[in-house]
Amino acid sequence: MSALSDQLVTFAILVYLVAMISHAVEYALGNARARTVAAPARELVGAGVGGSGGLTPQPPAATGAAAAERTARRARLAGLTAVVATAIGALLHLGALVTRGLAADRMPWGNMYEFVLTVSWIGVTAWLVVLWKRPSLRRLGLFLTLVMVLLVATAELVLYTPIVPLVPALNSYWFVVHVSTIVFSSGILLLGVVPAVAYLMRAGHEQGKRSFPYTLAKRMPAAAALERLTFVLHAFAFPIFTFAVIAGAIWAEAAWGRPWGWDPKETWAFISWVVYAGYLHARATPSVKRNVATWLAVLGFLTVLMNLFGVNIFFEGLHSYGGLD
Repeated sequence: MSALSDQLVTFAILVYLVAMISHAVEYALGNARARTVAAPARELVGAGVGGSGGLTPQPPAATGAAAAERTARRARLAGLTAVVATAIGALLHLGALVTRGLAADRMPWGNMYEFVLTVSWIGVTAWLVVLWKRPSLRRLGLFLTLVMVLLVATAELVLYTPIVPLVPALNSYWFVVHVSTIVFSSGILLLGVVPAVAYLMRAGHEQGKRSFPYTLAKRMPAAAALERLTFVLHAFAFPIFTFAVIAGAIWAEAAWGRPWGWDPKETWAFISWVVYAGYLHARATPSVKRNVATWLAVLGFLTVLMNLFGVNIFFEGLHSYGGLD
């Protein structure tokens, strides 16, 4: 089962890579279609149509329209391929988690490798649900699949840990209660940072900025839709994250005789909670600009990454379960 889990992770990375490339092709073809549609108009003007020359345009506008339609069909096919590949990757990803759990005879959340795999699966599954509800957001999948490739590949190539029994402190029913909620909320927050970053780029592009990275958002959904999705995902995840922190404090009381001790992971969890609370407060305050509030959402996820990677790698504490040598 352990070997099968490893193989399924590898296959999932490859399929996510196919999805990312397909999204990139759709994006590129969308740009090509825009150029193809614009070309006949330029040719008509250049040929003197509507002016004093009265010349016949060459080539006919119908040729450009036909080329644009072919390009549009190819873009739709690439987009559909990307979505199907993402769904297949998510199934392979789930299979890797299930087989890992069966091999370990426990929930697959015992170390940083398993945690990252689970969080990333929650994120991609939540994305498929969003896409089912809002197909118009499909082009956002380019950023999402890029994140999936980077996270899952990092887990497999850098964080991989052989299956070992749980450390004694984790042998508790609170392991399921606390870790399941922190994993779930972290996965939604992972998805939430994708439209947040896309919004900041798209808003800049809509304001006339044409330098990097704003040009990357040329074919992204409208800034207002991205900002709304960012808020909805964070408003959904924050109460779950809050419950996870409270459950962790109750577990700490039962395991170590104190609910809070400013352990590095506890400290960074508190920092994350404060930043996300600040984002939601700023988002609900009319005087705060939306891009300022969105930067707080991005900062919040950076604190989550610090808690996951930085604390486990660079700090020692009661929560040192990273599994890295």
